[in-house]
Amino acid sequence: MGRMTDPHLWLEDVTGDKPLDWVRERNGRTVDTYAADEQFTDLESRIRDVLDTDARIPYVGIRGEWLYNFWRDATHVRGLWRRTTLERYRTDDPEWEVLVDVDALAEAEDENWVWAGANVLRPSQSRALISLSRGGADATVIREFDLDSRTFVTGEDAFELSEAKSSMGWIDADTVYVESDFGPGTLTDSGYPRLAKRWHRGAPLDDAVTVFEGARSDVSVGASYDDTEGFERHFVSRAIDFYHSERYELLPDGALVKIEVPDDASTGVYRNWLTVRPRTDWEVGGTVYPAGSLLITDYDSYMAGARELTAVFTPDAHTSLEQATWTRNHLLLVTLADVHTELFALTPSESGWARTPIAGVPELTTSGVIATDARNSDAFFVNSSGFTTPATLLYGTVGSPLEPIKRAPAFFDATGIAVSQYFATSDDGTAIPYFVVRREDAEGPGPTLLYGYGGFENSMVPAYSGVVGLAWLEPGGTYVVANIRGGGEYGPGWHTQAIREGRPLAYEDFSAVAKDLVARGFTTPELLGAQGGSNGGLLMGVMLTRYPKLFGAIVCQVPLLDMKRYHLLLAGASWMAEYGDPDDPRDWEFLGAYSPYQNTDPAAQYPPVLMTTSTRDDRVHPGHARKMTALLEEQGHEIWYYENIEGGHGGAADNAQAAFKSALTYTFLRRTLTPS
Repeated sequence: MGRMTDPHLWLEDVTGDKPLDWVRERNGRTVDTYAADEQFTDLESRIRDVLDTDARIPYVGIRGEWLYNFWRDATHVRGLWRRTTLERYRTDDPEWEVLVDVDALAEAEDENWVWAGANVLRPSQSRALISLSRGGADATVIREFDLDSRTFVTGEDAFELSEAKSSMGWIDADTVYVESDFGPGTLTDSGYPRLAKRWHRGAPLDDAVTVFEGARSDVSVGASYDDTEGFERHFVSRAIDFYHSERYELLPDGALVKIEVPDDASTGVYRNWLTVRPRTDWEVGGTVYPAGSLLITDYDSYMAGARELTAVFTPDAHTSLEQATWTRNHLLLVTLADVHTELFALTPSESGWARTPIAGVPELTTSGVIATDARNSDAFFVNSSGFTTPATLLYGTVGSPLEPIKRAPAFFDATGIAVSQYFATSDDGTAIPYFVVRREDAEGPGPTLLYGYGGFENSMVPAYSGVVGLAWLEPGGTYVVANIRGGGEYGPGWHTQAIREGRPLAYEDFSAVAKDLVARGFTTPELLGAQGGSNGGLLMGVMLTRYPKLFGAIVCQVPLLDMKRYHLLLAGASWMAEYGDPDDPRDWEFLGAYSPYQNTDPAAQYPPVLMTTSTRDDRVHPGHARKMTALLEEQGHEIWYYENIEGGHGGAADNAQAAFKSALTYTFLRRTLTPS
């Protein structure tokens, strides 16, 4: 089915009257079927309670003396941006300074504002650049905010951008770097900014000085200023594709000095250190550093031509680097050993880098560093949780044991629920880990939900979900997370095996886990549901069209499905390094072999499908879900459709919408996999 002959192309008109009438008709059918009874209402209410509860941990970012937090609850459905001090935060009921009440702002301006983040001016913390989205889209407006008066800055001198996929960062109180839509020809083919400019207060945006320009074929460009005292530097970068980039230091005279590393490596500059993490093996001076290593060197010496690198982390067959982040004097590492986390602190000395385990992290949990303030201290926050263990927030400094300062409540009864790890064997013999969460006393096969993603080097690690717990585990369901290739669980190689022509490996891995669950007696195909969103929605589309006999139900959320046109829709062109170029016949040969929209079969027996998306998703086009639904309907398959008119790529703009969407999902799964 080529682009020119697609009979459902009209459904790509996101806000057209005819497509939206089509959406509302299917929404109504789905809601009338699955959201019209007391069980749904009760489940939705319980999920909303989880999302709205004041007992959740208010996670923070550290900026000097202030801890900043964004908070939603039943009263503040759009949220509050607020801050407090560490001393107050340690108390059971911290006193917060409310900076922006998004609900009040939306009402006052009659706009459907969704919070999209803030960039605070250092060190004064007197101003912020606040991003707001209409309905949850990736495109935002950016407005300057005065933190002292708690008001937006207005007038000709204010920094303000109209709606676009923009970014803006402080250089000083009167100067910013800005990337935005500056008019025709200033965006990449992926729809992101192609120009980075320096903008001075009071000058028209048209007079901002271009400091860097990328190619139309790039994903995006960016400029930034490192204001670390004594190490102030300006940088620009271009993302060539999703995994290849170039980074330069921007000198005062406007000259660019490239950081000479492989273009598939990620780099970081902190004070006098340069870190490099290659995605493929890298030979330097006769030494081969394997993909996934973390290398460190003196920045100035390296830029002058020296190549003395120290490997502070080297992966093995079971262990990968998940996170690396700086405190004032130390480098913190989070590693994954067969998808179990370990935390270490690295400390530089004349004899090298000393590596010390971080003490006080709860056992049998997944832990990660969520906040540091490298400019000022060695303090940091760690969050730890597991499938059945609610989150604990720990605080400490390097060299001292962490102490718990916040604990999340349990949102479901985990008594008798156990977590186990297994390994399935994929078609090529690779061992694929997966976690099973179920009741210890469960006997025989039962309703099971298998979740997967498998893309963009994102690791699926154990984590607590009150929604999954109360909606699926507590009633007796089994929950499974598959660590398939395409993710980052075993480093870059685990991912790169499953990009482009290797993508079917991820699908073989997921199907292998499904078969292994049945072979071990956890479930049967009729009782097995599968769920995934975005790239995981593509995974679900392939499970439906290639492996339909393995599943009794599929939940396909904000998906990519038409791989013939994905690169032409919204941000799709930015993912060609992951999937391939459909316009290249060599790439279409492997893309077309699995693209769900081109591989449906009217004669096949497909399991029931719940397809969900969002009208306001400006990352993955809702046309994917719409067109696939229309095609499956034509072919006589059972397909249920729900499109949130708001919500962006997350599918929901507030807790009420998120609760409704979750309740719809679990009601569909319950009725389909456990019919009365």
